Amino acid sequence: MTVRDIVAFPDPRLRQPARAVSAFDESLQALAADLLDTMRAAPGIGITGPHIGESWRMTVLELTPGEVRIYVNPQIVWQSEESQAHEEGSISMPGAAETIERPARVRVTYRDLAGVEQTEDADGLLAVCLQHEIDQLDGIFWIQRLSRLKREMLVRKWTKQRKR
Repeated sequence: MTVRDIVAFPDPRLRQPARAVSAFDESLQALAADLLDTMRAAPGIGITGPHIGESWRMTVLELTPGEVRIYVNPQIVWQSEESQAHEEGSISMPGAAETIERPARVRVTYRDLAGVEQTEDADGLLAVCLQHEIDQLDGIFWIQRLSRLKREMLVRKWTKQRKR
């Protein structure tokens, strides 16, 4: 389909909650294809509608080449008490990465591209990615999960790198 421009940090659109999808039609399938093409070109392993300026609750993941997962209107309905730490970053802030602590396992409900409700249990990298992208859909940019000190240091370092 089309590789779209990526909304770059600190664009305020990255901190706005995305709208729920209600029409499961050809335009939604086209958006999913654009998200996948854009994510692969970035490159990345996860992307949401807001990353390309489309305020719709949709995320595309490809943790293993060729294994594409599409989640429409995803919601975390359960999370484990145990946590895991994992390095995270964003295609909207290339080159920046920091360790984030999140629940180790989650259960997510979502709709597929046909609008059929699904439920999925996730752990490991999939759990991390789902939580990261659902945060983005909720208007929570990943660096907001860092302490204020770590966030400020990361933003300062990233800004300096971009000016080179």
